[in-house]
Amino acid sequence: MKHAPIRILVADDDDAHRNMLLLLLHDWHYEAQGVADGEQAIAACKETPFDLVLMDVRMPNMSGLEALGHIKKHNPAIAILIMTAYSNVEAAVEAMKGGAYDYHTKPLDFDKLKLTLERIFSQRELEKENKNLRLSLQEKLGHNTIIGRSKAMQEAVTLAQAIAPSEATLLITGESGTGKEVMAKAIHLASERKNGPFIAVNCAAITESLLESELFGHEKGAFTGADKRREGRFAAANGGTLFLDEIGEMPLSMQVKLLRALQEREVQPVGGDKPVPVNVRILAATNRNLVTEVQEGRFREDLYYRLNVVSLPMPPLRHREGDVPLLADFFARLFAEKNHKYLLGFTPQALDRLIRYQWPGNVRELENVMERAVVLLVGDTITERELPPHLVQEQSQDMPLNKMPGNLTLEELERLAIQEALENTGNNKSEAARRLGITRKTLHTKVSRYKLE
Repeated sequence: MKHAPIRILVADDDDAHRNMLLLLLHDWHYEAQGVADGEQAIAACKETPFDLVLMDVRMPNMSGLEALGHIKKHNPAIAILIMTAYSNVEAAVEAMKGGAYDYHTKPLDFDKLKLTLERIFSQRELEKENKNLRLSLQEKLGHNTIIGRSKAMQEAVTLAQAIAPSEATLLITGESGTGKEVMAKAIHLASERKNGPFIAVNCAAITESLLESELFGHEKGAFTGADKRREGRFAAANGGTLFLDEIGEMPLSMQVKLLRALQEREVQPVGGDKPVPVNVRILAATNRNLVTEVQEGRFREDLYYRLNVVSLPMPPLRHREGDVPLLADFFARLFAEKNHKYLLGFTPQALDRLIRYQWPGNVRELENVMERAVVLLVGDTITERELPPHLVQEQSQDMPLNKMPGNLTLEELERLAIQEALENTGNNKSEAARRLGITRKTLHTKVSRYKLE
């Protein structure tokens, strides 16, 4: 599908400089238009839905600072880049406080400008993709917090979509932090029981002595402290779904009672003499290998087969190629909203760190990293500074200083870095340039200089 052209407005009273920028932007495949002052910039933005304004601070009739406020009032989402002389940087900083994305000093560094534009528009595309993906998954599963375009995640969503309308018991497997409960909620919302309750129980978080009461309820006086009758989670989930998380941690004595409840569709409250019928669908989850647990006598075989009518494996994040940027963006914006912070996105270097990390704690770890980054954020873009030290340091040690060849010049080090980036990206120059923090044109020049082709 062909994408709509990216429209940029250049507001600069210097005709030669403005025309030079227009030629440059056209060469970079942007659709660009020029105006000579702030009033014309405001009028142009009201007539045309520009994606970005590149605006000088000092212009006749109306300054860039004054025009900024009017344009932002008309279109708060538009990105505005300020151009200023070194002697007028204070005005540019003031413009950023007023909503400008960034400022560039004259004479402009065109490589830096191109990188800034690429960062802004790649982030916009990421936001669109995230929104469309969430809408697509919401249509399938009724839940908009399942994010993923990877083959592994799409296979899990397809299976969930197929099983959701049934009454079948489902066993969701996967490492800790892969999103098993999120998937269980999505399946509930896509089922015939969506108007009923969704009740979750973490079997690992409740002591053995209390788990029976927690699940089945108890009568008054059933044990010390039971000063009133209490319904259990089965009764609370009546007409809906009961999610038993970390089912592999359930003691054998409780497994027998759970099996009976599933077979008879009734529970026996602690201290009660009459069984209580229940109408619930069971979804269970575990990070253990239950086949091994059965073989070693820690999990009942009959209960395993009762729970494992259908098995849905949740892939670890390291196997979900392409999902990290989408998830990072989703969580970062979620926490930015909660913390009342304005977030534009990520620097290419920070995004590269996130993509290359192995995520042993899976989606939950990524969520925590994004919350930390947003809390520590001072500006409007997440950089490597906001990422945890272990995440940055782990990748900085890919080539320890004591393992690098000695007596290398800066040019030789640069050549090695470019060569490694090309090898690691399968000679994908766009991706290699992004990882190196330079433009594709600059990379091409350096590749030719070092004869790496």
